[in-house]
Amino acid sequence: MTRSAAGGAGGRPAAAVAPARRGARRAMLRAGLLSAVLTTAVPLAPASAAPTPAQPAPAAAPADDAGDAEQPVRIDVSRFEPRTVTPGSLITVTMRLTNTGTAPIEELAVRLQRGDALAGRAALAAEDADPGPATTVVLPFQPLPEPLAPGDDVNVTYTVDSAELRLDRDGVFPVLLNVNGVVDGDTRRVGELSTYVVQQPLIPTARTAVAWLWPLTERTHRSASGEFADDGLATSVSEEGRLDRALGVIERLRGGGPAPTLPVTLAIDPALVEELQLMAAGPYEVAGEQGTGTDAAAAFLERLRAVAAVHPVVALPYGDVDADSLDAAGLGDVVTRSLPGTPAGTAQDPPGSPVDTPAGETAAPTDGADAPAEDVPAPEDGAGARILADALDVEPRTDVAWAPGGTLRSSTLARLTEGGIDQVVVAPGALTTGDSAVGLQDPTAAAPVTLGTAGGAVDALVADARLSDVVAGAEQAEGGPRIAQQRYLAELAVLTAQAPPGSEQTVLVTAPREVDAGPDGAGAMMADTATLPWLRGAGMDALAGGPRTEDGELLEPADQVLLTGEGLADVSAAVAARDDLAGAVDGDPGTALQALDAATARATSVAWRADPAGFEDAAADLDDATDRLRDRVTLLAPADGTYTLASTDAPLVLTVRNDLPFAVRVLPEVRARSNRGFSTGDIGVQVLAPGSRTVLQVPTSLRQSGGVAVTATLVTPGGGTLGEQVEMQVRSTAYGPISLIITIGAAALLGLLFLRRLVHFLRRRRARATAPDAGGPPLGPDGLPLPTPTRSPV
Repeated sequence: MTRSAAGGAGGRPAAAVAPARRGARRAMLRAGLLSAVLTTAVPLAPASAAPTPAQPAPAAAPADDAGDAEQPVRIDVSRFEPRTVTPGSLITVTMRLTNTGTAPIEELAVRLQRGDALAGRAALAAEDADPGPATTVVLPFQPLPEPLAPGDDVNVTYTVDSAELRLDRDGVFPVLLNVNGVVDGDTRRVGELSTYVVQQPLIPTARTAVAWLWPLTERTHRSASGEFADDGLATSVSEEGRLDRALGVIERLRGGGPAPTLPVTLAIDPALVEELQLMAAGPYEVAGEQGTGTDAAAAFLERLRAVAAVHPVVALPYGDVDADSLDAAGLGDVVTRSLPGTPAGTAQDPPGSPVDTPAGETAAPTDGADAPAEDVPAPEDGAGARILADALDVEPRTDVAWAPGGTLRSSTLARLTEGGIDQVVVAPGALTTGDSAVGLQDPTAAAPVTLGTAGGAVDALVADARLSDVVAGAEQAEGGPRIAQQRYLAELAVLTAQAPPGSEQTVLVTAPREVDAGPDGAGAMMADTATLPWLRGAGMDALAGGPRTEDGELLEPADQVLLTGEGLADVSAAVAARDDLAGAVDGDPGTALQALDAATARATSVAWRADPAGFEDAAADLDDATDRLRDRVTLLAPADGTYTLASTDAPLVLTVRNDLPFAVRVLPEVRARSNRGFSTGDIGVQVLAPGSRTVLQVPTSLRQSGGVAVTATLVTPGGGTLGEQVEMQVRSTAYGPISLIITIGAAALLGLLFLRRLVHFLRRRRARATAPDAGGPPLGPDGLPLPTPTRSPV
């Protein structure tokens, strides 16, 4: 049940925020960057609010028992006006009170009480760490007419003249919304909410220039093969999805004219835009079914083009890789191949060039793979910059690197500068003068600073971590986005108040990579930046022209590797296999392996910091995909597993298949299990054309007849194995040396025996020819010739 009550001048209902807050908190935890948002965005004052003697509460008002920590009333504020108070202002707070307990609450009453003015930003930070009781001025309770049953809520409007708070000077004052009630006959504090009242002079004596860096990134939804693993991006860019709302915040800055009211620098991941292009081209497949995001992706891209036309764009590395984790793991080349500002940044996975192709099918040749090197113009930037230029019709900045987590290793910074980075965005904790840059140790905040490194000076912009935390937690802040907005104004007000008269400070505000934003949180803060007279919206590139903080030294981050060791081990294995294959590419390996490099970048995104299990799955998938890519160059085994050689020096004929879209250089390697009687010659490195079957002839020498067990493999020039190992039997029909000697000896003996027989025959014949003629054959007793005797066979 919902009711409306008025503590002052009437009330109005506010939308429910609890389910949204729970969902947004889960998204915040996945981002891994907002561990202290709720404690820093809206500090909670301790429960202590007894009326001071100077400002006693009316006798009819219930006593304020602040000793009980159990406070069943949740306070959600939809209106807190004015944003900055001037003398004579009427302060109006519209809130919804919800009984989250199990007992009814009677005699509800609300009041506002304030603490002492905060002298500067350091004082505000101290207030956050140890909130005061806010009892310098305590106003009377305003009673509410009806009780509040468990689960019920009531809309309340509380109104008070600012003069009653006795704001005796300009500045920032901590205040406490205090709700009292009777629970089970016990009168006590049942709810409280801390916030700030900001009073500024009508004519500002100083101003603060505020620049915004707004990310449009998303964890990849593609596998290492380039196919869609899920359809989560369709949800994110559809109405009320996370990316849809993040882009909507920027769209609302257009105002009534073509130019935005506040220039916001967009940090865009080229891998996200590439993914949206694949979806928008449609149809696309997700786990065997047609994806649902074609229309939503096309509409989002169109909106993104319109926004990019009027706001500056910074190209993030492809996949928004975790540069520090990769560099610490010895995988810095992965970072280089993802950078948008160097020709070495080749990582991309456009349509038609997936890492995987089904076995036996040949992928289309890579663009330019068959063209002579002199005919291919050298790119002036990286693939990521070209993706954004083609898709959004913009020329993005490629010389800015936004450090994930705000810190950088010195070796990571050196690699970034070698890859075309001239300016880095870091957090205050990344350098020795970081607190001075944000006005914690210096009266004037100045975002630009020069970093001193072993390799030389590097320009940096220090992002205000406190303001970034406020933006990050705006949608989940206790009390609602309007309370987060008031905290944003309080942070900037103390900065402005502590600056010398006539000066202008510079502040850079960043949002977390996977920001969960809305018009009432970050959108309202941006509107304040553009409209309040003591603030000025500025582009990020314009900050360099303002005041600079004293040069600082880079501090090595305490946690240098934030991706899991198990996942990085799989990535290392995949990269080693990739580098070995790159040595076999006959041409430009960066172009040939761009899809595999893109898969590596997506698998090592900073987004995986918050999802260790997901990172390990992505890394294992990458390792498997790399192995499958290498298996697309392989030997073909003979049909019956046997090769027959016709002579002792006949070549061994091998058939090799290259299903890759680019040419590779390979070397066949043939070994016998026993080298006795069998050896091979070296045919040198062979070039296999893309999508081809090639016959290779390996010189052999077989010194014995019969079969020999042989193992054949293809290896890269670096020694890595490609494809499957083939085992076969090699047989020869030629005579071996021993057999040949036996055969020749037998033939010679046979010849000698034949010659002996011939000699004997000739001798007998000559003997018969020379014997005297006896006048015919001898006669027997009967007078007939005697028969010729037959020779015994023995």
